[in-house]
Parts: sequence; C-alpha cells; structure tokens
Amino acid sequence: MKINTLKDNKVIIQAFNELESKVRTALETYSNVHRGSGHFSQITTELFEEARDMIIDYLGLDKAEYIIIFCTPQQAEILKAKIAPGCFFMVSSREIGLPIGQRALAVKKNSLPKGIPFQTGGSVVKIVSSDSVIWADAPQKFEAGTPSVINAIAFACALKIYREFGPNCFKPHNEAICTITEILHQDELTGYSGEKLLGKLRKQLIGYNLHVPTIEGEKPFINFDNAASTPTFFPVWNVVIKIWRQPEKLHEEIIIAVKKIISVFLGASIDKYDTIFTSNTTEALNIAARLIENECRDSSEIVILNTLLEHNSNELPWRFIKKASLIRLSADNEGFVDPVELESILIKYNQEKTFGNKRIRIVAISAASNVLGTFNDIKSISVLAHKYGARILVDGAQVAAHREINLTDLDIDYFAFSGHKIYAPFGTGALLVRKEHIHIKPEDLKKIKSSGEENSAGIAALGKAILLLQRIGMDVIEHNEKTLTHRMLKGLSGVDGIKIFGIADPDSKKLSKRGGVITFSLKNVPHNMIAKKLAEYGGIGVRNGCFCTHLLVRHLLNTSNTFAFISKAGFILFPKLTRVFLPGLVRVSIGIENDFNDVDRFLNVLEKIAASPISAINRLLAANRNGTPFISKTTVQELMEEFLRTRVRKVYSINSE
Repeated sequence: MKINTLKDNKVIIQAFNELESKVRTALETYSNVHRGSGHFSQITTELFEEARDMIIDYLGLDKAEYIIIFCTPQQAEILKAKIAPGCFFMVSSREIGLPIGQRALAVKKNSLPKGIPFQTGGSVVKIVSSDSVIWADAPQKFEAGTPSVINAIAFACALKIYREFGPNCFKPHNEAICTITEILHQDELTGYSGEKLLGKLRKQLIGYNLHVPTIEGEKPFINFDNAASTPTFFPVWNVVIKIWRQPEKLHEEIIIAVKKIISVFLGASIDKYDTIFTSNTTEALNIAARLIENECRDSSEIVILNTLLEHNSNELPWRFIKKASLIRLSADNEGFVDPVELESILIKYNQEKTFGNKRIRIVAISAASNVLGTFNDIKSISVLAHKYGARILVDGAQVAAHREINLTDLDIDYFAFSGHKIYAPFGTGALLVRKEHIHIKPEDLKKIKSSGEENSAGIAALGKAILLLQRIGMDVIEHNEKTLTHRMLKGLSGVDGIKIFGIADPDSKKLSKRGGVITFSLKNVPHNMIAKKLAEYGGIGVRNGCFCTHLLVRHLLNTSNTFAFISKAGFILFPKLTRVFLPGLVRVSIGIENDFNDVDRFLNVLEKIAASPISAINRLLAANRNGTPFISKTTVQELMEEFLRTRVRKVYSINSE
C-alpha cells in the first residue's frame, strides 16, 4: 500500500470522520422509503430523493432534463446497454475509493427504456393483477426491491466531501489496518450473549430513544415497520466504518469470512452451496430466475409454481422467463398452503403428464408471509417438490432474522435474503444456490459476483449482524417475538371495529407458526388515516397499503375484477389520486428492538383512533377498506415537517463550511 504523508493522512481522517458523522445521522432516523407513514420513513425518503438532486448538481446537469437511477455495478451495465450513447452519465463509488458498490446513472428522461424493466419485483409497479402489470414511473421502475438507501445517501455525502477535500480523501491510510477478528468478532458487547445481549443491544440501536413531535408532545419514536426494513445497531455500524478505511486485500478476506458465517448461520455447506452477494432479495431472485431460464433448452416447457402469498419480488420475475409459465398455489385466509393441493398439482404435471410437455421444475415460495406473518412448513413442501422431480426456491426475506433455518436439513435448492431485513441496511443481500444448479457462462457468473462483492462494507455489516443474532440465539429471538406477538394480538382483540388478518387468536395452537407481522383494518377508519394518526398521536411508524403483495391483499379483501379494472384505468388517468383511494390494510411488524412498552403504547394510541369521531365519507371508504384523501391537517404536521427539514439539513451540511 502506498505510504501516505502526514498531511494526506490528516485530510483522509477528516474526510472519513465527516462522512461517518453524516451517515450516522441518517441512520438515526432510518426506515424504508416511499410508503411508510412514520416520521423516520418520511425523513429517509426525503434524504434518498435529495441524494439524487445532489448527484445531479455534482455532475453539473439540468434536473429538468436528467434523472438519477441508483444501481449496482451489474445493474448499471445492463441499463446502460438499453440507453442510447450520449444520453447518460455515470458516477461510481469505486472511483472515489468507497467500497459500497454504488453507481448513479444520470439518464435523459426522454431516453429511458420502455416496457418491462430489466429487473422486476417490489417497487417497480403501481399495481399488479394476476395477468397484468402497470409499471411505476422512473426512477422507481429501475430500482427493483428496497434500494440501497443508506449507500445512496452516503454516496451523495461523499461526493460533496470529495469535492471539498480533494481526490485522495477516501484513500486507506496507514493507521487503518485491522484484522478480520477485530472487525467482525470484537465489539463493546463482547462477553454478553442470550437475553442479556438482547437487552444491551436494544440500547445500542442507532437512534435509540430519539424523540419526535406528536400531538401530545415529544415522544420516543417506535418502529413497527421491521418487515419493510430494519434499523441497525452500533456494533454493525462500527464494522462498516472500519471497512471503509481498509486496504483492498482485507476486503477480499472479509468476503471469504462472511461467506463462512452465512454458511454456518443457514446450514449451507460451502462445498454444496455457492453464495452470490446481491443488493437485496429482489436482485437475488432475479438472478435465480436467470439461472433457471438458462435451463429452458430441452423439449419440455418449464413451469414455475408459486403461491398466492408471494411478494412481487417472488412473483414478477417468474412471469417474464422465456419458454416458461407460472401457476399459483392457493392459500387459506390464515396464510397456509395445502400440501394435498400441492401434491395433486405436482402429480398432474410431472407424473401423469396431463399438460403435455409442461413440467413443474421450480416450487418458489416465501418462508414467511410479509402480510399474514405465516411460517409455512418448508420441510414438507421441499419433500413433495423433490419427490416429483422439482426443486424448491425459498424467499427467505421475512424469516432470516426471526427463525432458525437450515438449508441442508430442509433440502432447499435456492435461498434468497436481505441484509436490510436483518439489521444490516447497507445494500447487501444474498442468493445461496446448490452448485449443480448454476448454469451460466463462467464470465457472466464472475460479473454477477464481482458486482455484489464490490460492496464489501455491506457484506461485512451483514456478517456482523448475523454474528450478533447467533450470540443472542435464534431461540431467544423466537421466544421474545412470540411473547410480544401474543401481547399484541390479545390487546388488539379488544379494539373496537378491528379485523385481524391471519391467525388472530392469541391462544391458538398455531401461534408458533405466526411471526411478529400483524395486519389489520378498522371498521370506520381508512387505512392511510390509521397510519397517519399513529405517527401524529404516538410517534409510531407502521406501513399501510398492499405491501407489494397485491394479489394476496386483493384476495383477502375480496375485491372484484371490475374494481381491479377501474384501478388500472385510474392509474393511467389519475395516478396520484388513485394511489390514495386504493384498498389496503395496516401492518405492524416486530423487531428485536421492540419491547412491551412499545406494544402497550401502540395499543393505547390505536384504541384512541378507533374511538375518535370519523366523517361519514371516511366511514364509507373504510367500510370498503379504501384509503382516503379527506384527512384534516393537524396542529402537529408543521412541527413534523420542520423536524424533517432539520434532520435533512443535518445530514447534508458540511461541517467545514
């Protein structure tokens, strides 16, 4: 490594410290973007969108003419190939020395590709039916799944610092070298495990006890939107800031070390499974679809069987595989698939050959529903799939942080999950796949792998988060989640006009098959009003709408084909208004940072909302579980908006200015 001068080191240290301060501030209010209702989601969304403007300014381009799309290295290459030369500019995190795997493409708005986006899944759609899709507008159309929000914010901040401090400000410096053990295995909580570690870790939450304005004065924010994205903790964040400063050789060692950590955590032998790092679960599932598509060469037509429960990320990629078709397995209203029905379908396609050359090759199923919280019996589904010559692919986004899962014992062929749902929101997910199922040119596989591995900071964060969960113990996490879920369900059962979807009885024998994701509606209150009032009255962040599972929510609400047609027409003619009116539900989702006090405050606020007077028009809309545009402005909204502006300014200012 090149020896830096003392002057160089001083500049490097100052630049990294500046970046660390800004990103840590963003992490204090981190939540998922675009559709969250709480203070934190609104702030994160504003920071994310402001990052686009900052990069446009950095490139000296006209905001009216260009739009920024955030990509991984591989996604950027695919998108560039679809845009005419001279119609885009690109800036890379690698060019300035940050190991976060970020690309920002500034594309002329009139040059964006039409039709099906190059990756499909969550966020890229406005509405989905069983046989049609209305795609989202750019840039969301080209940012499938939960984007690397924190990395995008970090990149925007880094470019501003880079311009201020000079081109070598993010070079590794002489005092930065650490060992793998120091980075991944040592932290301020070393020596703690189990329940004690869980208690200590809660107070290590970045943003712990941060107060937000509410109608009843300032209150500590409560995040009940963990199914969308999880916050993070200082031991994980400290790993990220160490990796930023390390030489490239150590980054390579980190990648190898984290693969071993994942192998142990998921019971996936390195000899049998390959780990492909991605940006999120959606990208992992798109890669899996590409691997499977490459097998569509024999005389039989590949059929993908998934379920009504699936997130768009485990549904849309299968629709667009050439020479393949998609069929769906039904589910009951508690969120369970019927193994008898599954076996019957497999027999008809693969044994009796009822449908000619069509053969079910893949059973693609979520390990846990992001709407009903249901954990299906993956073992029995896997046994049936393999019995009739199919493979099993598992969307593990909603299970990895909540239950122990062993890929070898369950005989899983493909498994996808995300760091941003496992307390490491730094732009890394993973696809684990049996090595014999990788059918792709070596040079293409190398490009895919190198793209994900460029984000070594995100990979290290994922590894550290997994180690912390292991030290707590997945049995401890499961017990804690069950206790909170029981308390939540018991309290909700007494709320006037409530309907809980999925397993609702807190004393049900099936409760062990239900995670801490609880979705509900109130008889007289529209879903978007509930979410807004939870934020304004209690400082509580939840999610409302369809949760990127349009087919399931439409089934649960029993909406008609006529209504679906009207909704599609509305999105074409009046998109903003239609989005407000769409039917939806409210979801709370528990994480390891939550405790009894959080549950009790939520229940108390929800009871007040249910008892509040509601206008006739809103009662009518709520009866059909529609959203409403008729929400009165409250006295706290101005305070919330000022709180948002203050947080954004704090992140994007430069201390030296």
